[in-house]
Amino acid sequence: MSVSMNEPNEPGDVADDVAAFIVANLPVAPVTGIPEIRLHGARPGSGLRRLTERRSKLSPYWAYQWAGGAALARHLLDNPETVRGRSVLDLGAGCGLVAIAAAKAGAGKVTAVDIDAHAITALRLNAALNEVAVEPLLADLTGGEPPHVDLLAVGDLFYERRLARRVSAFLDRCLAAGITVLVGDPGRAHLPRERLSVLAEYSVTDFGAAGTTTSAAVFAFG
Repeated sequence: MSVSMNEPNEPGDVADDVAAFIVANLPVAPVTGIPEIRLHGARPGSGLRRLTERRSKLSPYWAYQWAGGAALARHLLDNPETVRGRSVLDLGAGCGLVAIAAAKAGAGKVTAVDIDAHAITALRLNAALNEVAVEPLLADLTGGEPPHVDLLAVGDLFYERRLARRVSAFLDRCLAAGITVLVGDPGRAHLPRERLSVLAEYSVTDFGAAGTTTSAAVFAFG
């Protein structure tokens, strides 16, 4: 697998500090609409700004449920034959929701990739919490060659134009390598709709929309 590292792995003591913060400040709760999975999640007063100001310049997107990932997770759990026995990579994994769902659905091997070391720490905790095996990887794969996997899951990565173009080009290389690509998204601005075929739609919650639901779809990219 060709990997372009976004930043070096955090030293063990730093990762331990971040893990301790998450355990102390982000309570565990079942995911809305996906009760099979429990995650550490941000609540009012979690103090995430303190963590990001000390440790990272990236937004703590990994501490929240996003609609596309929720739709993908629900789809994999409801259709386990999609991943059963296959190798799966969750691109832009955040908290690890999709990766955990793939593992629970019977995937042979699951890798969860993100560019934020805090997300990697969170998904390690969440995988352990849900008693599944997920291999975390701190990396930006989108500029490199396709990974050696059977299925690529992509949730909520089409919210910004330049990122969407970069991700789409990477997905094209993955398709050419024979990898199945599934996309979960509620219809964000830069979703490449002309490349997508709807497989299923779900009513889920989304980041920044607490207490309300929205429709998100799972697509085949092709």
